[in-house]
Amino acid sequence: MDAIKQNSAAINERKRAMEWLAKASIAELQAGWQAIEPKPDVHPVRGPESGLVMVRGRIGGGGDAFNLGEATVSRATVRLGSGEIGHGQLLGNDREKARLAAVFDALRQRPEHRQAVLSLVDAVESRIDAEDRKQAEQTAATRVDFFTMVRGDN
Repeated sequence: MDAIKQNSAAINERKRAMEWLAKASIAELQAGWQAIEPKPDVHPVRGPESGLVMVRGRIGGGGDAFNLGEATVSRATVRLGSGEIGHGQLLGNDREKARLAAVFDALRQRPEHRQAVLSLVDAVESRIDAEDRKQAEQTAATRVDFFTMVRGDN
């Protein structure tokens, strides 16, 4: 049972890391890469490449499925010299960003680089959360509360 919990925790950690690496800016990924020492050998397995995926929706959120349209995505798969394989997938056509996300996914699997990658992921998450809070505050400042007044015509 402990092995199942450990595997589940590892899957959730990787899922979280890949989510925030996809949302990171190219500058954040490049700065993170510059901080990695010594740099491992990185070999491309697939890509980086860009393409299209079909975005599907559901009528009313739960009804019949329909094709909403296509979205551009980029992906890359790399292998480190030590054998770890990493994947990067993101919306848009920034191939270098997809490649760097794949590199960090692979580096996260190495004990000596794991903490550096998780620190980068935490920094990206904090930045995006702060931006979201600021946007919510700016939106709330423009909110208008409508109310109905009852006339006393009795």
